[in-house]
Amino acid sequence: MAFPPRPPRGTFNPRFKKEQQQEHRTNHMIKSPEVRLVGENIEPGVYTTIEEQKMAHAQQLDLVEISPGANPPVCKIIDYNKFLYDEKKKKKEMKAKSKTSEVKEIRFTPNTDDHDFEFKVKHAEKFLKEGDKVKAHVQFKGRAIMFKERGELLLLKFADRLKDVGALEGLPKMEGKRMLVMFAPRAQKKKVSELGKPIKDKAPETAPAAVAEEIKTPE
Repeated sequence: MAFPPRPPRGTFNPRFKKEQQQEHRTNHMIKSPEVRLVGENIEPGVYTTIEEQKMAHAQQLDLVEISPGANPPVCKIIDYNKFLYDEKKKKKEMKAKSKTSEVKEIRFTPNTDDHDFEFKVKHAEKFLKEGDKVKAHVQFKGRAIMFKERGELLLLKFADRLKDVGALEGLPKMEGKRMLVMFAPRAQKKKVSELGKPIKDKAPETAPAAVAEEIKTPE
């Protein structure tokens, strides 16, 4: 026995799918009877939603709900496409500022000479100023393990040179055949001129590709 056809469930709304995909409610999609209006070229305050919709229509703009959780919800009269563009731009800038910290490795040997030492200090300073952590270790091979004290003194000297830009996270410790220490970036103090105005630091030179991740020299 065939079942009778179901009655239609309301009229078809061709804009329904598009509206559901919007990130914010706009114009007639805002159902709250009252909303708080903020923005430029308007008198901030609480208005009825119908009043604000008329104001937006008069300016040929959109009424955009920017804070639906507030009581009453907060809205802004603005071109919705421009609003989305500004939001996307802000998120992109915030993402760029919140750079993920990386760990850069710098390797020494017990016989690292002064030239190599200074070379690695400069790159460690650069990494720390860019917000990355630095792991420095002395690699012992063969009978070189007998010179652990020399390796410890080298790492402590390295820590002293980095004290202005890096915070030592612990004393040198052995892990297998290497002795290591870790440095975290230290908050940088703004330089002040004689007139009391901040001095902008010059942009650091780009590290060569060979030392971008780990600084090594021939042993």
